[in-house]
Amino acid sequence: MIIKKKCISRRTMLRGTGVALALPLLDAMIPALTATAATVAAPANLKRIGYIYIPMGFNPAKWIPENDTLDKLPFSLSPLEKVKKQVTVITNTDLKNAYPGSHATSNSAFLSAARAKRTESTDYFNGTTVDQIAARKIGQGVQLPSLELSMDILSTVGQCDNGYACVYQNNLSWSSPTQPLPSEAHPRLAFETLFGEGGTPEQRTAAREKRASLLDSVTLEIKRIKNRVGASDRGKIDGYLQSIREVERRIEMAESTAKDNPLPDLDRPVGVPAAYSDHARLMFDLQLLAFQGDITRVVSFQLAREASTRTYPEIGVSDPHHPVTHHGNNPEKLEKVAKINQFHVSLFAEFLGKMKEIPEGDGSLLDHSLYMYGSGMGDPDKHDHSNLPIIVAGGAAGKMRGGRHIRFKNPTPLSNLHLTLLNKVGVPLETFSDSTGTVEELFDPVNL
Repeated sequence: MIIKKKCISRRTMLRGTGVALALPLLDAMIPALTATAATVAAPANLKRIGYIYIPMGFNPAKWIPENDTLDKLPFSLSPLEKVKKQVTVITNTDLKNAYPGSHATSNSAFLSAARAKRTESTDYFNGTTVDQIAARKIGQGVQLPSLELSMDILSTVGQCDNGYACVYQNNLSWSSPTQPLPSEAHPRLAFETLFGEGGTPEQRTAAREKRASLLDSVTLEIKRIKNRVGASDRGKIDGYLQSIREVERRIEMAESTAKDNPLPDLDRPVGVPAAYSDHARLMFDLQLLAFQGDITRVVSFQLAREASTRTYPEIGVSDPHHPVTHHGNNPEKLEKVAKINQFHVSLFAEFLGKMKEIPEGDGSLLDHSLYMYGSGMGDPDKHDHSNLPIIVAGGAAGKMRGGRHIRFKNPTPLSNLHLTLLNKVGVPLETFSDSTGTVEELFDPVNL
Protein backbone atom coordinates (compact mmCIF):
# COMPACT_ATOMS: atom_id res chain seq x y z
CA MET A 1 0.00 0.00 0.00
CA ILE A 2 1.31 3.42 -0.94
CA ILE A 3 0.84 6.21 1.58
CA LYS A 4 0.58 9.61 -0.09
CA LYS A 5 0.16 11.66 3.07
CA LYS A 6 2.50 14.63 3.16
CA CYS A 7 4.15 15.57 6.44
CA ILE A 8 4.56 18.97 7.98
CA SER A 9 8.03 19.50 9.41
CA ARG A 10 8.35 19.44 13.20
CA ARG A 11 10.45 22.57 12.80
CA THR A 12 7.69 24.53 11.05
CA MET A 13 7.59 28.15 12.24
CA LEU A 14 4.86 30.70 11.69
CA ARG A 15 6.52 34.04 11.08
CA GLY A 16 5.18 37.57 11.29
CA THR A 17 6.36 41.02 12.36
CA GLY A 18 8.78 40.32 15.17
CA VAL A 19 7.27 36.86 15.68
CA ALA A 20 8.57 33.33 15.20
CA LEU A 21 5.92 30.90 16.45
CA ALA A 22 6.59 27.18 16.81
CA LEU A 23 3.78 24.63 16.75
CA PRO A 24 2.91 21.73 19.04
CA LEU A 25 3.40 18.17 17.85
CA LEU A 26 0.71 17.41 15.27
CA ASP A 27 -0.39 14.15 13.70
CA ALA A 28 0.54 15.73 10.36
CA MET A 29 4.15 15.94 11.52
CA ILE A 30 4.46 12.16 11.83
CA PRO A 31 6.06 10.44 8.82
CA ALA A 32 3.43 8.41 6.96
CA LEU A 33 5.68 5.41 6.45
CA THR A 34 3.26 2.66 7.44
CA ALA A 35 -0.44 2.08 7.75
CA THR A 36 -0.03 2.22 11.53
CA ALA A 37 1.82 5.52 11.56
CA ALA A 38 -1.18 7.33 12.99
CA THR A 39 -0.96 5.28 16.16
CA VAL A 40 2.71 6.12 16.69
CA ALA A 41 2.39 9.85 17.10
CA ALA A 42 5.59 10.23 19.13
CA PRO A 43 8.53 8.06 20.06
CA ALA A 44 8.02 6.26 23.35
CA ASN A 45 10.94 7.91 25.06
CA LEU A 46 11.94 10.84 27.20
CA LYS A 47 13.03 13.92 25.36
CA ARG A 48 12.79 16.76 27.87
CA ILE A 49 14.21 17.46 31.29
CA GLY A 50 13.61 20.23 33.77
CA TYR A 51 15.04 21.20 37.14
CA ILE A 52 13.28 23.26 39.81
CA TYR A 53 15.14 24.66 42.79
CA ILE A 54 13.66 25.60 46.16
CA PRO A 55 15.89 27.41 48.65
CA MET A 56 16.70 26.75 52.28
CA GLY A 57 15.74 23.14 52.67
CA PHE A 58 12.64 21.81 54.37
CA ASN A 59 10.84 20.62 57.48
CA PRO A 60 11.37 16.83 57.18
CA ALA A 61 8.64 15.97 59.71
CA LYS A 62 6.03 17.40 57.34
CA TRP A 63 7.67 16.22 54.10
CA ILE A 64 9.03 12.67 54.36
CA PRO A 65 6.40 9.94 53.72
CA GLU A 66 5.98 7.31 56.42
CA ASN A 67 6.03 4.38 53.99
CA ASP A 68 7.55 3.37 50.67
CA THR A 69 4.40 4.40 48.85
CA LEU A 70 2.64 7.73 48.45
CA ASP A 71 -0.72 6.37 49.57
CA LYS A 72 -0.66 8.83 52.45
CA LEU A 73 1.03 12.08 51.53
CA PRO A 74 2.49 14.20 54.35
CA PHE A 75 1.41 17.81 54.79
CA SER A 76 4.01 19.52 52.59
CA LEU A 77 3.51 17.05 49.74
CA SER A 78 -0.29 16.89 49.94
CA PRO A 79 -0.80 19.05 46.80
CA LEU A 80 0.68 16.17 44.75
CA GLU A 81 -2.38 13.97 45.39
CA LYS A 82 -3.76 14.19 41.84
CA VAL A 83 -0.42 13.50 40.16
CA LYS A 84 1.21 11.17 42.67
CA LYS A 85 1.18 8.24 40.23
CA GLN A 86 3.65 10.26 38.14
CA VAL A 87 5.78 11.25 41.13
CA THR A 88 8.55 9.61 43.17
CA VAL A 89 9.83 11.12 46.41
CA ILE A 90 13.49 10.43 47.18
CA THR A 91 15.11 10.87 50.58
CA ASN A 92 18.58 10.47 52.09
CA THR A 93 20.59 11.98 49.24
CA ASP A 94 23.46 14.35 49.95
CA LEU A 95 25.82 16.88 48.38
CA LYS A 96 29.19 16.32 50.01
CA ASN A 97 30.88 18.86 47.76
CA ALA A 98 28.56 21.59 49.06
CA TYR A 99 30.29 21.60 52.46
CA PRO A 100 31.18 23.65 54.42
CA GLY A 101 27.46 24.38 54.70
CA SER A 102 26.33 27.60 53.09
CA HIS A 103 23.56 29.15 51.03
CA ALA A 104 25.96 29.81 48.17
CA THR A 105 27.09 26.21 47.86
CA SER A 106 23.56 24.85 48.29
CA ASN A 107 22.66 26.65 45.09
CA SER A 108 25.89 26.13 43.16
CA ALA A 109 26.15 22.39 43.91
CA PHE A 110 22.52 21.46 43.28
CA LEU A 111 22.99 20.88 39.54
CA SER A 112 26.77 20.57 39.45
CA ALA A 113 27.45 18.40 42.53
CA ALA A 114 30.79 20.22 42.42
CA ARG A 115 32.84 22.01 45.05
CA ALA A 116 32.76 25.74 44.41
CA LYS A 117 36.05 27.56 44.71
CA ARG A 118 36.05 29.70 47.82
CA THR A 119 36.52 33.22 46.54
CA GLU A 120 34.79 36.58 46.67
CA SER A 121 36.46 37.78 43.48
CA THR A 122 35.98 37.02 39.79
CA ASP A 123 38.17 33.91 39.79
CA TYR A 124 35.14 31.79 40.70
CA PHE A 125 35.09 28.14 39.65
CA ASN A 126 32.23 25.68 39.97
CA GLY A 127 31.30 22.81 37.67
CA THR A 128 29.27 22.36 34.48
CA THR A 129 25.68 21.71 35.53
CA VAL A 130 23.59 18.75 34.43
CA ASP A 131 21.08 20.89 32.55
CA GLN A 132 23.84 22.19 30.33
CA ILE A 133 25.28 18.71 29.80
CA ALA A 134 21.80 17.65 28.69
CA ALA A 135 21.44 20.74 26.48
CA ARG A 136 24.57 19.84 24.51
CA LYS A 137 23.00 16.52 23.56
CA ILE A 138 19.22 16.89 23.41
CA GLY A 139 19.04 20.67 23.10
CA GLN A 140 20.59 20.84 19.66
CA GLY A 141 18.42 21.45 16.61
CA VAL A 142 15.76 23.37 18.53
CA GLN A 143 15.31 27.11 18.92
CA LEU A 144 16.79 27.31 22.45
CA PRO A 145 19.27 24.69 23.70
CA SER A 146 18.12 25.53 27.24
CA LEU A 147 15.94 27.99 29.12
CA GLU A 148 16.97 29.48 32.48
CA LEU A 149 14.22 31.05 34.58
CA SER A 150 13.91 32.48 38.08
CA MET A 151 11.53 34.46 40.27
CA ASP A 152 13.91 37.04 41.74
CA ILE A 153 16.26 39.66 40.42
CA LEU A 154 19.48 37.69 40.70
CA SER A 155 22.01 40.50 40.61
CA THR A 156 22.69 40.77 44.34
CA VAL A 157 26.18 41.78 45.35
CA GLY A 158 27.68 42.22 48.77
CA GLN A 159 24.92 40.27 50.57
CA CYS A 160 26.10 36.72 50.06
CA ASP A 161 27.87 34.11 52.17
CA ASN A 162 31.23 35.21 53.50
CA GLY A 163 34.00 33.76 51.39
CA TYR A 164 31.83 33.08 48.34
CA ALA A 165 31.19 35.34 45.38
CA CYS A 166 27.51 36.19 44.84
CA VAL A 167 27.66 34.48 41.46
CA TYR A 168 27.32 31.12 43.23
CA GLN A 169 24.11 32.19 44.90
CA ASN A 170 22.70 34.01 41.89
CA ASN A 171 23.14 31.37 39.19
CA LEU A 172 21.76 27.85 39.14
CA SER A 173 23.09 26.90 35.68
CA TRP A 174 26.72 26.89 34.53
CA SER A 175 27.77 26.12 30.95
CA SER A 176 31.34 25.59 32.16
CA PRO A 177 33.14 25.84 35.51
CA THR A 178 33.85 29.52 34.80
CA GLN A 179 30.66 30.50 32.92
CA PRO A 180 27.47 30.98 34.95
CA LEU A 181 24.27 31.46 32.97
CA PRO A 182 21.96 34.30 34.03
CA SER A 183 18.27 33.48 34.40
CA GLU A 184 15.24 35.49 33.37
CA ALA A 185 12.64 36.47 35.98
CA HIS A 186 10.52 38.79 33.83
CA PRO A 187 7.65 36.99 32.07
CA ARG A 188 7.58 39.49 29.21
CA LEU A 189 11.24 39.01 28.40
CA ALA A 190 10.93 35.23 28.65
CA PHE A 191 7.84 35.37 26.41
CA GLU A 192 9.70 37.40 23.81
CA THR A 193 12.61 34.95 23.99
CA LEU A 194 10.26 32.08 23.18
CA PHE A 195 8.13 33.73 20.51
CA GLY A 196 9.91 36.88 19.35
CA GLU A 197 12.18 36.94 16.34
CA GLY A 198 15.11 38.70 17.94
CA GLY A 199 16.27 42.22 17.31
CA THR A 200 17.12 44.93 19.79
CA PRO A 201 14.82 45.64 22.75
CA GLU A 202 13.71 48.80 20.94
CA GLN A 203 12.85 46.84 17.79
CA ARG A 204 10.90 44.25 19.77
CA THR A 205 8.99 46.98 21.60
CA ALA A 206 8.16 48.74 18.34
CA ALA A 207 6.90 45.50 16.80
CA ARG A 208 4.81 44.78 19.90
CA GLU A 209 3.23 48.24 19.82
CA LYS A 210 2.07 47.67 16.23
CA ARG A 211 -0.07 44.70 17.22
CA ALA A 212 -2.68 43.99 19.85
CA SER A 213 -1.39 40.44 20.26
CA LEU A 214 1.62 38.48 19.12
CA LEU A 215 -0.77 36.19 17.25
CA ASP A 216 -2.07 39.07 15.12
CA SER A 217 1.11 38.94 13.06
CA VAL A 218 0.62 35.32 12.07
CA THR A 219 -3.14 35.19 11.44
CA LEU A 220 -2.77 34.31 7.76
CA GLU A 221 -0.05 31.76 8.53
CA ILE A 222 -2.29 30.11 11.11
CA LYS A 223 -5.14 29.89 8.60
CA ARG A 224 -2.84 28.42 5.98
CA ILE A 225 -1.46 25.72 8.25
CA LYS A 226 -4.93 24.80 9.60
CA ASN A 227 -6.13 24.25 6.03
CA ARG A 228 -3.45 21.56 5.64
CA VAL A 229 -4.33 19.47 8.68
CA GLY A 230 -7.20 17.41 10.03
CA ALA A 231 -9.76 18.25 12.68
CA SER A 232 -7.73 16.77 15.52
CA ASP A 233 -4.67 18.85 14.63
CA ARG A 234 -6.78 21.98 14.23
CA GLY A 235 -8.00 21.43 17.78
CA LYS A 236 -4.40 21.10 19.03
CA ILE A 237 -3.39 24.29 17.25
CA ASP A 238 -6.36 26.21 18.64
CA GLY A 239 -5.64 25.03 22.17
CA TYR A 240 -1.98 25.96 21.94
CA LEU A 241 -2.72 29.40 20.51
CA GLN A 242 -5.34 30.01 23.16
CA SER A 243 -2.75 29.21 25.86
CA ILE A 244 -0.27 31.62 24.28
CA ARG A 245 -2.87 34.37 24.08
CA GLU A 246 -3.87 33.83 27.71
CA VAL A 247 -0.26 34.02 28.93
CA GLU A 248 0.24 37.18 26.87
CA ARG A 249 -2.93 38.70 28.37
CA ARG A 250 -1.75 38.00 31.92
CA ILE A 251 1.63 39.58 31.19
CA GLU A 252 -0.04 42.69 29.80
CA MET A 253 -2.29 42.92 32.84
CA ALA A 254 0.71 42.78 35.18
CA GLU A 255 2.51 45.45 33.15
CA SER A 256 -0.56 47.68 33.23
CA THR A 257 -0.77 47.35 37.01
CA ALA A 258 2.91 48.28 37.29
CA LYS A 259 2.27 51.54 35.44
CA ASP A 260 -0.32 52.47 38.04
CA ASN A 261 2.02 51.54 40.89
CA PRO A 262 5.55 52.46 39.79
CA LEU A 263 7.21 51.91 43.19
CA PRO A 264 10.08 49.44 42.65
CA ASP A 265 10.40 46.10 44.43
CA LEU A 266 14.01 45.23 45.18
CA ASP A 267 13.34 41.49 44.89
CA ARG A 268 11.19 41.40 41.75
CA PRO A 269 11.40 42.88 38.26
CA VAL A 270 9.08 45.76 37.45
CA GLY A 271 5.93 44.69 35.62
CA VAL A 272 5.37 41.24 37.09
CA PRO A 273 2.19 40.12 38.90
CA ALA A 274 1.93 41.43 42.44
CA ALA A 275 1.14 38.01 43.90
CA TYR A 276 4.01 35.53 44.07
CA SER A 277 1.76 32.65 42.97
CA ASP A 278 0.56 34.54 39.87
CA HIS A 279 4.14 35.32 38.90
CA ALA A 280 5.19 31.69 39.46
CA ARG A 281 2.26 30.36 37.43
CA LEU A 282 3.28 32.56 34.52
CA MET A 283 6.84 31.24 34.65
CA PHE A 284 5.55 27.66 34.81
CA ASP A 285 3.16 28.26 31.92
CA LEU A 286 6.02 29.62 29.83
CA GLN A 287 7.84 26.33 30.41
CA LEU A 288 4.70 24.50 29.35
CA LEU A 289 4.51 26.44 26.08
CA ALA A 290 8.24 26.03 25.45
CA PHE A 291 8.03 22.24 25.81
CA GLN A 292 4.77 21.94 23.91
CA GLY A 293 6.18 23.85 20.94
CA ASP A 294 9.53 22.03 21.18
CA ILE A 295 11.19 25.43 21.51
CA THR A 296 13.51 24.00 24.13
CA ARG A 297 13.97 20.62 25.79
CA VAL A 298 15.92 21.68 28.86
CA VAL A 299 14.74 24.07 31.59
CA SER A 300 16.06 25.21 34.96
CA PHE A 301 13.88 27.29 37.28
CA GLN A 302 14.81 28.88 40.60
CA LEU A 303 11.56 29.26 42.57
CA ALA A 304 13.26 31.57 45.04
CA ARG A 305 16.78 32.70 45.82
CA GLU A 306 18.87 31.28 48.66
CA ALA A 307 18.70 33.54 51.73
CA SER A 308 15.56 35.12 50.29
CA THR A 309 13.65 37.36 52.68
CA ARG A 310 10.49 37.07 50.63
CA THR A 311 7.27 36.84 52.65
CA TYR A 312 4.25 34.73 51.72
CA PRO A 313 1.13 36.57 52.90
CA GLU A 314 -0.93 34.47 50.47
CA ILE A 315 -0.56 31.52 52.85
CA GLY A 316 -0.48 33.47 56.10
CA VAL A 317 3.31 33.58 56.49
CA SER A 318 4.26 37.22 56.94
CA ASP A 319 7.72 36.44 58.34
CA PRO A 320 10.65 36.60 55.89
CA HIS A 321 11.56 33.16 54.61
CA HIS A 322 15.25 33.10 55.57
CA PRO A 323 14.90 34.04 59.27
CA VAL A 324 12.08 31.50 59.68
CA THR A 325 14.35 28.69 58.47
CA HIS A 326 16.73 29.34 61.35
CA HIS A 327 14.11 27.68 63.46
CA GLY A 328 16.13 26.37 66.43
CA ASN A 329 13.51 23.58 66.59
CA ASN A 330 10.88 26.17 67.45
CA PRO A 331 7.54 24.48 66.55
CA GLU A 332 5.98 27.70 65.30
CA LYS A 333 8.86 28.42 62.92
CA LEU A 334 8.98 24.79 61.75
CA GLU A 335 5.28 24.98 60.93
CA LYS A 336 5.90 28.08 58.82
CA VAL A 337 8.72 26.32 56.97
CA ALA A 338 6.34 23.43 56.25
CA LYS A 339 3.69 25.84 54.95
CA ILE A 340 6.18 27.49 52.60
CA ASN A 341 7.31 24.05 51.43
CA GLN A 342 3.70 23.08 50.76
CA PHE A 343 3.03 26.34 48.90
CA HIS A 344 5.98 25.79 46.57
CA VAL A 345 4.98 22.15 46.00
CA SER A 346 1.41 23.22 45.20
CA LEU A 347 2.64 25.37 42.31
CA PHE A 348 4.73 22.49 41.00
CA ALA A 349 1.79 20.08 41.33
CA GLU A 350 -0.47 22.44 39.42
CA PHE A 351 2.11 22.60 36.63
CA LEU A 352 2.41 18.80 36.50
CA GLY A 353 -1.37 18.55 36.30
CA LYS A 354 -1.38 20.80 33.24
CA MET A 355 1.37 18.74 31.59
CA LYS A 356 -0.61 15.59 32.27
CA GLU A 357 -3.68 17.03 30.49
CA ILE A 358 -1.83 17.91 27.28
CA PRO A 359 -1.89 14.93 24.89
CA GLU A 360 1.26 14.22 22.95
CA GLY A 361 1.68 11.22 20.72
CA ASP A 362 1.10 7.99 22.58
CA GLY A 363 0.77 9.72 25.96
CA SER A 364 0.96 13.17 27.48
CA LEU A 365 3.46 15.97 27.65
CA LEU A 366 4.28 14.77 31.17
CA ASP A 367 4.91 11.23 29.95
CA HIS A 368 7.64 12.45 27.62
CA SER A 369 9.32 14.69 30.19
CA LEU A 370 11.30 14.37 33.40
CA TYR A 371 11.43 16.95 36.17
CA MET A 372 13.60 17.00 39.26
CA TYR A 373 12.44 19.28 42.07
CA GLY A 374 14.34 19.97 45.26
CA SER A 375 16.91 21.85 47.28
CA GLY A 376 20.64 21.73 47.84
CA MET A 377 20.05 22.19 51.57
CA GLY A 378 18.53 19.74 54.04
CA ASP A 379 18.11 21.20 57.53
CA PRO A 380 18.31 24.98 57.04
CA ASP A 381 18.95 25.59 60.72
CA LYS A 382 22.22 23.66 60.42
CA HIS A 383 22.99 24.66 56.83
CA ASP A 384 23.64 21.00 56.07
CA HIS A 385 23.51 19.26 52.71
CA SER A 386 22.25 15.84 53.71
CA ASN A 387 18.82 14.21 53.52
CA LEU A 388 17.76 16.59 50.78
CA PRO A 389 14.12 17.10 49.77
CA ILE A 390 13.91 15.63 46.25
CA ILE A 391 10.99 14.84 43.94
CA VAL A 392 11.17 13.28 40.47
CA ALA A 393 8.10 13.58 38.23
CA GLY A 394 6.95 12.41 34.79
CA GLY A 395 8.77 9.88 32.73
CA ALA A 396 6.13 7.22 32.03
CA ALA A 397 7.48 6.85 28.50
CA GLY A 398 10.79 5.96 30.10
CA LYS A 399 8.98 3.54 32.41
CA MET A 400 9.42 5.55 35.58
CA ARG A 401 7.38 3.87 38.29
CA GLY A 402 5.67 6.62 40.26
CA GLY A 403 3.63 6.66 43.43
CA ARG A 404 6.64 5.65 45.50
CA HIS A 405 9.02 6.83 48.16
CA ILE A 406 12.61 5.74 47.63
CA ARG A 407 14.40 5.96 50.96
CA PHE A 408 18.11 5.16 50.69
CA LYS A 409 19.45 3.09 53.55
CA ASN A 410 22.72 5.02 53.52
CA PRO A 411 23.42 8.61 52.45
CA THR A 412 23.64 8.55 48.64
CA PRO A 413 25.17 11.21 46.37
CA LEU A 414 22.62 13.36 44.59
CA SER A 415 24.91 12.96 41.60
CA ASN A 416 23.70 9.34 41.33
CA LEU A 417 20.24 10.67 40.56
CA HIS A 418 21.63 13.24 38.14
CA LEU A 419 23.49 10.50 36.29
CA THR A 420 20.37 8.34 36.13
CA LEU A 421 18.18 11.11 34.71
CA LEU A 422 20.79 12.12 32.14
CA ASN A 423 21.00 8.53 30.93
CA LYS A 424 17.21 8.30 30.66
CA VAL A 425 16.92 11.36 28.41
CA GLY A 426 19.56 10.07 26.04
CA VAL A 427 22.75 11.49 27.50
CA PRO A 428 24.87 8.39 28.18
CA LEU A 429 27.51 8.98 30.84
CA GLU A 430 29.31 6.50 33.06
CA THR A 431 29.92 8.95 35.90
CA PHE A 432 28.99 12.47 36.95
CA SER A 433 30.95 14.37 39.60
CA ASP A 434 31.10 12.19 42.74
CA SER A 435 28.53 9.61 41.59
CA THR A 436 28.90 6.04 42.77
CA GLY A 437 26.22 4.47 40.59
CA THR A 438 22.69 4.98 39.34
CA VAL A 439 19.26 4.89 40.97
CA GLU A 440 18.06 1.78 39.19
CA GLU A 441 14.94 1.38 41.32
CA LEU A 442 13.52 4.64 39.93
CA PHE A 443 12.65 2.98 36.60
CA ASP A 444 11.41 -0.36 35.39
CA PRO A 445 14.61 -2.48 35.29
CA VAL A 446 13.62 -3.97 31.94
CA ASN A 447 13.93 -0.53 30.38
CA LEU A 448 17.18 0.61 31.95
